[in-house]
Amino acid sequence: MAKTRKHSLATFNPSGMIQLPDSFKQAPAGVENKPISKNTIIELTLLIRGKNPMTGTLSANAEPLSRDAYDAQFGADENDIHKVTAFAALNGLTIIHSNISKRTVQIKGKSEAICAVFGVQLNQYTTADGNKFRGRTGYVYIPNDLKDIITGVFGFDNRMSAETHFQIYQENTPVTDRGIDSGTFEANKKKPIVPKSFLPTEIAALYNFPTNATGAGQCIGIIELDGGHTQKDLDTFFKTVNLKTPTVISVGIDGAMNNPLNDPNSADGEVLLDIEVAGSVAPNAKIVMYYAPNTDQGFLNAILAAVHDSVNKPSVISISWGNPEVNWTAQSLKAFNDAFQAASMLGITVCAASGDQGSSDGFTTDNNVHVDFPSSSPFVLACGGTKLVGANKVISSETVWNESSTSAGGGGISDNFPLPDYQKNAKVPTSISGTNFVGRGVPDVGGNADPATGYRVVIDGGTYTIGGTSAVAPLIAGLIALMNELKKKPVGFIHPLIYAHPEIFRDITVGDNTTTASKKGFTAHVGWDACTGMGVPDGKKWSKVLTGV
Repeated sequence: MAKTRKHSLATFNPSGMIQLPDSFKQAPAGVENKPISKNTIIELTLLIRGKNPMTGTLSANAEPLSRDAYDAQFGADENDIHKVTAFAALNGLTIIHSNISKRTVQIKGKSEAICAVFGVQLNQYTTADGNKFRGRTGYVYIPNDLKDIITGVFGFDNRMSAETHFQIYQENTPVTDRGIDSGTFEANKKKPIVPKSFLPTEIAALYNFPTNATGAGQCIGIIELDGGHTQKDLDTFFKTVNLKTPTVISVGIDGAMNNPLNDPNSADGEVLLDIEVAGSVAPNAKIVMYYAPNTDQGFLNAILAAVHDSVNKPSVISISWGNPEVNWTAQSLKAFNDAFQAASMLGITVCAASGDQGSSDGFTTDNNVHVDFPSSSPFVLACGGTKLVGANKVISSETVWNESSTSAGGGGISDNFPLPDYQKNAKVPTSISGTNFVGRGVPDVGGNADPATGYRVVIDGGTYTIGGTSAVAPLIAGLIALMNELKKKPVGFIHPLIYAHPEIFRDITVGDNTTTASKKGFTAHVGWDACTGMGVPDGKKWSKVLTGV
């Protein structure tokens, strides 16, 4: 579980209330603020403890729990839900719904009342570019008699939670042959490489993905926090790769919906990249898109909706959104991690992009290294980035993706999640951020992510070459769907198995993810490293180990 963060800021303690552990949030810096309107309606997600704590990690080949068995062992207790709803009703708040599987109670009320109930200081903020959002400062408070029952409160703060991890290739961008910053291009007198992009189906062939499965009978869940897709774009793309357009279902979370923005540089680029890559690898799988607002609450509710979707029942979930660990509250890290642990117990594999800005993960104010969350969760299959050169099913070279401080594969050591058992023999170094923390190593696997050697996809009526670890997460999710079809049941939490079988990877040993933003980072070498993890999957070798086929 995530480490507890300590803060010295004094906060007001309402009578009979206690601080909700790990809920501390810093005030936004460098923005104007004013009091929020008293009549603003705010919806909150209250996270409730489970009947029993989820402890440890799963062993290799552990049998997943049925949804009923999970609810009976780890779902919320009805008495706890009753206590929480009674508290909310007593204070004049409206109960929207509750859910035993998700362990949530959804409530709403006017800002003046709901802030008073939870002792929250809330303001309306405006950034220099005119972006407006609600933001809270300090702790959330809960009644002492609900101590340990309420484990998280989400929804007061609606600032943007995560960023996409995709990059559209620009033809005028200098590209080097070994991850040297494009800014040093002339100084190093390197000749630009003429990029060779790929259709996702070509990547699957180069990575030896099984051809005796199509994802039939499987469901791939994809989390999106903005943007949307159109049927026309999907039909155009899948005609290009000579495949039938897969079934794509949209599920709206917290009022969000499939909302194409008609701009390939917007989140539309992420959405269509995810669908087209996953659908190319597993064309007969059903794809369910979980659209949610880009807030902590929306992101969490989307993950919970996908994990506990008893209708569509995704067996693998792809997430291409994230943010440096340092930008998350401790309660968010824990709540998301618990949701991913629940997924592992239900036999659901979760894949997440490791970030696109190298060892700094785009956090540039401290010249330090950072890893991206949610990929740093020990229950998530973290997907890193490579630069791939090849053709006609033959790979010429594959190295760590690193073109510049803003175009490089993310990876490193978590400063929040301890080293998991499955990485005990992977020789993961301690954190080089200054904490010397013995943390979870990121990523687990690698795949083509350099925009210069990226994926040709259709977005908002045009064809673009796109890279980023955003492409690797749906690529691996598609591979997992193939594994699930071949095994005839979910492969689930695969980490212990894949770390025990390094021979199923093609090791990437050239390159590093150091960027000028952090001035330090990690170098690829034989075995696991914090650039491309264990390496690039050999799909057919994965099949032998994970499915026996």
